[in-house]
Parts: sequence; C-alpha cells; structure tokens
Amino acid sequence: MNGTAGCDTTATSSCEMDLSEVLQSEIQYLRNKVKELESENAKLSALLSNCHCQQGNDASSTLESRGLVEEVGRLNLGCKEVNMRKTKEINSGHCTTAMLDLPKRYVALKIMYFGQRFYGFASEAQMDPTVESEVFKALDKTRLIFGNKKELQYSRCGRTDKGVSSVGQVIALYLRSNLKQFKGNNGCCGENGEIDYVRVLNKVLPVDIRVLGWSPVPIDFSARFSCLSRVYKYFFWRGNLDVMAMETASQKFVGEHDFRNFCKMDAANVHNYRRHIISFEMFPCNESFESDQLWVMKIRGSAFLWHQIRCMVAVLFLIGQGFESPNVIDLLLDIERMPRKPQYIMAPEIPLVLQCCEFEGVTFFCSSDAKQALHEHLVRECLSYKVQATIFHEALLSFSSTEYDNDVMKTRTRRKEASYVPLMSRPTEPSYEERRTKLDARIQTRE
Repeated sequence: MNGTAGCDTTATSSCEMDLSEVLQSEIQYLRNKVKELESENAKLSALLSNCHCQQGNDASSTLESRGLVEEVGRLNLGCKEVNMRKTKEINSGHCTTAMLDLPKRYVALKIMYFGQRFYGFASEAQMDPTVESEVFKALDKTRLIFGNKKELQYSRCGRTDKGVSSVGQVIALYLRSNLKQFKGNNGCCGENGEIDYVRVLNKVLPVDIRVLGWSPVPIDFSARFSCLSRVYKYFFWRGNLDVMAMETASQKFVGEHDFRNFCKMDAANVHNYRRHIISFEMFPCNESFESDQLWVMKIRGSAFLWHQIRCMVAVLFLIGQGFESPNVIDLLLDIERMPRKPQYIMAPEIPLVLQCCEFEGVTFFCSSDAKQALHEHLVRECLSYKVQATIFHEALLSFSSTEYDNDVMKTRTRRKEASYVPLMSRPTEPSYEERRTKLDARIQTRE
C-alpha cells in the first residue's frame, strides 16, 4: 500500500528541528531584550517612588516609565507572535522562510513508474494525474523542496507519453540536506547523517511510482542535456509475426536519419528531425503464454522525437504481418522521395518502457534499508499483477474453444487481406514546410 499518509517521521522531525533553531534564536533575542527593559524599568520605578520633585517633573518621569512599560508589553506580544508563527509553519508544512537558510544539495533521482493510469510524465499536460505532479506532491509533503522549479534548477530526462512506463527516468533538482558541509556535489552518496531520500519519498508516493536511487551531481548537470543515451524497450507477443523480416527492417533505422515520417510532428517547437539510433535489437523473453512467446525490441538512441518509437514499431508490425516489405523503411527515411508522412496508426503505448537514461560519472545510491523495502514492495506488486492475469486467463478458458478460435482467426485474416491499403498508397499528412507556413500565417494574423 501507500505507506503512511503523512510525512515521514524522520524528515518531519528534521524539518521541525531546523526550523526551531532559526526561530528560537529570534525568540531568545526578544526575551533578552525584555529582561533588560524590565530591569531598567524596575530601577526607574524605585527612583520615582523616592523622588520628591515638582509635579511637572513627576509627570514627565511617569510618562517615560509608562513608555518603557509599553515597550515591554510590545516585546512580550512579539514573543507570542513568533511562537504562534513557529507552530503554524511547522503544522502547515510550509517552512519556506526558514528553509532558505537550511543546507541543500543538487541531486539526481532515478524513478520508476507504471504508466497505465497517468497522462504522461510531464505535469504540463492538461490532464491529471501525471507522474511529475505526484513526485512533486511527495517532495512537498516530505519538505525536501522549497521554491519553484526554476529556483530548484529542475530538469527531467524524458517526457514519456500517456500510458508509457519507466524503470529508469531521471530528474535533477536541489533538495534539502542534513549535512551542513560536504565536498561539493561529487561526494559519496552514503554520507553518515544524510537524508535517506529513497526511503523518505517512497513512504508517501503512490504504489505505482518508486524512487530507485539518488546521486549527488554537479550544479551544471542537466537530466536532459547531460544524458548520453536513452534506452527504450517495447514488448510484444510473437504470434504469427515474421520476426526475421522485422529484424532485417529494424537495422535500417540504425544510424542518423531524418525521422519525420516516424513521429508526431511538432512544427512549432521542433525544427530538426534528424536523430541517431545507436542500436536496435530484437530477442525473446523468458515469458510465454500457452504456445506464444513474449519478445522485446530494445532501442538505444541519443534522443527521440514525439511518438517516434511507437511509429517505428507500428511499421515493423506491418512488415511482420507480411503487409509491407522491409524496403518500406528505406522509402520512409528518404525525405526527398517521401516528404509527407503516410497516415497509419501508432503501436499501443502500454508495452513501451523507458528502460534507462545513461550518464557519465553518475552512480545511483540506495541504502540497504530502502533497498529491502523496495524489493518487498516490487514482489507484492508482481504477485498482485499475476493474480489479475490468472483471473483473465480463467475468463478466457471459460468460453474459448479450438473451433471458435480458428473461425475468428480466419475471419480476421480475410478481413485484413481485403481491407489493407499499402503505406505508399495512403493519404499523407501535411509536410513540415506546409505546417510551418500555416503556423507563420497564424502568427502574423494575430499580430
């Protein structure tokens, strides 16, 4: 389940202790000032009681004494207000003023999530929930952050789409630290006394999001631009697919190409559609169902375009089904011959996983306690999904029959053969130049 509903006890106690130190100093100063004024007022009162001066002078001294008494009263009231403010800030969880003076360090976090219920990773999406919004809720609950994303110097490695999962997403930002001094941000992750970021965050995150590790990084580190390569995996059941033809076609993606015919074009923000695919592998997994085998495509690249992998996989599936030749990849990568993308449906998003983001000199750390808790959590989740899969299997067995299955497959095959339109004969989407022209015209109209 989700651990505790509130903040982690250790993180909360630490925040309260740090805040108390800041505010207690202010309170102590006011109390000392009050004592000084009370002492002066007592001396003046003693002098005034023995004074036999003229009434005018008496009135003047009385007014001066009264002013001192009022000053003492104001300082006492100030002490009460500071105490009330201290209590309110601790209870509300908004330690922003005091936290500005607390130690902090620049940290990279490695995050996994099961993307089925999320509208992508980035919180800029118009729909909720997103993975990023849930992560920031946890960071705020545990009082590990203060300020906005710009002040935190926040960066993320990727913007996975709705339904896409990850076991290696990376973000970087300033987090509160227990250490007042450490050797820059390149010191050992396991310093004694440092906050156990993995354990603290996983106690308040939803069950389908976990922090896997953390690492101190230099202040010029960017989770996006410092990334050397990204690795995605796409899982699929082999079925009747011709995986040999798919493997042959997949190697045509390797190298640097213009992938505008294999992505969702964003002419407003993206002007260069050349990307470098480092490797493209296909191999079976140790998982089978009845007579079918689970396979995976593993794609490593320096960066990817919007929906690029799902578009590449969709065309490979058409090749695997025998509807297209592997040479169709060459045609779609030739922008002079095919400046406009033919219309086709992308591959489903659920089987796509961001496997890892690779950086130079970044090693993610997880304490032994946090690692044990992570292992137990993942085992429970795996068992839960196996139970669900078993239920679906039982439902399948309750009505399936060989005759029924054969009839369905024959009907599907005839329907596909009769209705399939080759990619090169399909309607096409507007080219990049056409999109830019239309976009520029809209901008000029608004101006």
